[in-house]
Amino acid sequence: MFDKLIQDSLFANARTHNYWTDKPVTDQLLQELYDLLKWGPTSANCSPARFVFVKSAPAKARLVSCVSEGNQAKVAKAPVTVIIGMDMEFYEQLPTLFPHADARSWFAGQPEKIAETALRNATLQGAYLIMAARLLGLDCGPMSGFDADRVNAEFFAGTAHRVNFICSLGYGEVEKLHPRLPRLLFEMACRID
Repeated sequence: MFDKLIQDSLFANARTHNYWTDKPVTDQLLQELYDLLKWGPTSANCSPARFVFVKSAPAKARLVSCVSEGNQAKVAKAPVTVIIGMDMEFYEQLPTLFPHADARSWFAGQPEKIAETALRNATLQGAYLIMAARLLGLDCGPMSGFDADRVNAEFFAGTAHRVNFICSLGYGEVEKLHPRLPRLLFEMACRID
């Protein structure tokens, strides 16, 4: 049986945070976070996600200028906001990541397949980031609500990387959490064929 404490920290008691304490998130903890999340599976081990941990005041100011008004304070106050990006040339790493087949040839010259695979798998890796962060005692605040073109220009200029979503990390102010919202019942969201 899955340990109840772990289950609760990942799902049952985990919440999306919008308000943050001043407790810093160390660079060492961010390294531990990546070293844990990188083991999550992706198709053909393609691992297209690229992570920018925005911590410094100048970098935060650049990111704040790219997010919607409702997200600006969340990003400004969080100790770290991660830009979960996707490398649109991920397939160039496949000779190393998937050496037992010529997986690079599955993607080279096929932009629609590249885009679909990058989005799907970088999103998975972003979810692994959230799970790993929660296991390491961090709270998370994933969000959309940003100008993707501006984020790409500010943080990924000159690369084949593109933003997928962003997620603030830190130690949330529990007393400022909103009431928990409902979820769909099994019968509403699932079927067994």
